[in-house]
Amino acid sequence: MISCARHLCETLKTRSAPSRAYATAGDAGKRRLNLPVDFGKSPLLHHTSATFQNVPDLPQHGKTTKLNLYQAVNAGLRAALKEDNKVLCFGEDVAFGGVFRCTMNLQSEFGPDRVFNTPITEQGIVGAAIGMAAEGAKPVVEIQFADYVFPAFDQIVNEASKFRYREGATGANLAGMVLRMPCGGVGHGALYHTQSPESLFCHIPGFKVVVPRSPTQAKGLLLASILESQDPVIFMEPKILYRAAVEEVPDELYTLPLGKAEVLKTGSDLTMISYGRPLYTCMAAIEAVEKASPGLSVELIDLRTIFPWDRQTVLESVKKTGRAMVVHESMVNYGVGSELAASIQEAAFLHLKAPIKRLGGWTTHTGLAWEKFIFPDTTRIYDGVLELMDY
Repeated sequence: MISCARHLCETLKTRSAPSRAYATAGDAGKRRLNLPVDFGKSPLLHHTSATFQNVPDLPQHGKTTKLNLYQAVNAGLRAALKEDNKVLCFGEDVAFGGVFRCTMNLQSEFGPDRVFNTPITEQGIVGAAIGMAAEGAKPVVEIQFADYVFPAFDQIVNEASKFRYREGATGANLAGMVLRMPCGGVGHGALYHTQSPESLFCHIPGFKVVVPRSPTQAKGLLLASILESQDPVIFMEPKILYRAAVEEVPDELYTLPLGKAEVLKTGSDLTMISYGRPLYTCMAAIEAVEKASPGLSVELIDLRTIFPWDRQTVLESVKKTGRAMVVHESMVNYGVGSELAASIQEAAFLHLKAPIKRLGGWTTHTGLAWEKFIFPDTTRIYDGVLELMDY
C-alpha cells in the first residue's frame, strides 16, 4: 500500500505543470500576444525631439530633457510654482517628495509655506484646498493613492464641484485647484492600490478629469490644469507609467489643451478610443492585428481629458470608420466606455457597421493574484478588433 502511494505521488509530480509565482515573467516564447510592452520602442513616446513636429501643441524648438512620468510631473509642478506665487503644493509626505517622488526637492526650493506636509486626512486636505482656492490661491494637492480619495468624496461632490455654480454672477471659482492622485494597476497592488475611480468623478459636473499617457502629456496637461483651467481638475496619474514611460520633454513652460483628444494613429476601418496606460496595450494589439490582416487600418484616439470629453474628434472618427471600441482599465460596468458608447450610437448610429464594443476591467475587486487577468490585455483587444471586423 505504501509503495503504491509513493508511486502515485511520483506520477503526479511528473505530470503536474511547473508552478510559478504571480509576479514572475514566465516563458515569453510560448506567448503570442501578451508580451510586456517595450516602452523603449513604443511609438507613443517621443524617443527624440524630432517627433514633436507630429504634435502641434508641443514646443517645436528649444532644449529638451529625457524624463520619466514622475519627473515630468515634478518639472510641471516646479514650473507652476515659479510662474505664479499663488501656487501651493501639499499632501501626505509631499514635503519629503511623496511616495512616488513627484514633489521631490520642491520644499527646499520654494519653502515650507508653499510646499508642506499635511496630516493623514483626505477630507481635510481637499477641504483646505477648497478654502484656499476660494480665496484666490492655486492649491495642487496630492492624494497618496486614488484608492484613498473616498473619504474626501463629500468635499469633492458637495462642495468643490458646486462652488462655481453657487457663486453665479459673482464670477468666483476654484480655478487652479488640482487634485493629483496616482491610479491604476502595477501588477501587485491588490485591493487598495489598483483602483481607477475616474468614472465616479465623471458623473459630477464642475470638475475636469484628466489622465495623461506620457511625460510630455503629463507636464503640459498639468500646467494647463493649474494655470489655465477655470474649473478644478482631478488629475489622475497612471502610476505604472511613473518610471516605465520615458521620453524627451521640453524644458520650457508649455500647456496642452484640456478637453481636446489626440489622434495618435490614423485609420480607416475601426476607431479605438482609450486613455492612460491601456493606450500602450491598444497599440500593441493594433500592430499585431494589422500585421496579421494586411489592409486593415485602425485609428487610435487618446481622450486625455475624459470629462468633458472631445465629442467632435471621436464622432468624426467613428463616422469615418464605421466601427468603435472603447478600452479602459477601470471596471467596465457603468464606466467611461458606457458613456462613450451611448453617445456614439445617439450621434452616429447610421454610420455604424457593427455594435460598439467596450473593453474594461472585469466587474470584480482586484485580488493580488488576479490583477493580470482582470485588466484588458493585448489578446482581448486583438480578439475584439476581429469580432468587430467580422460582424
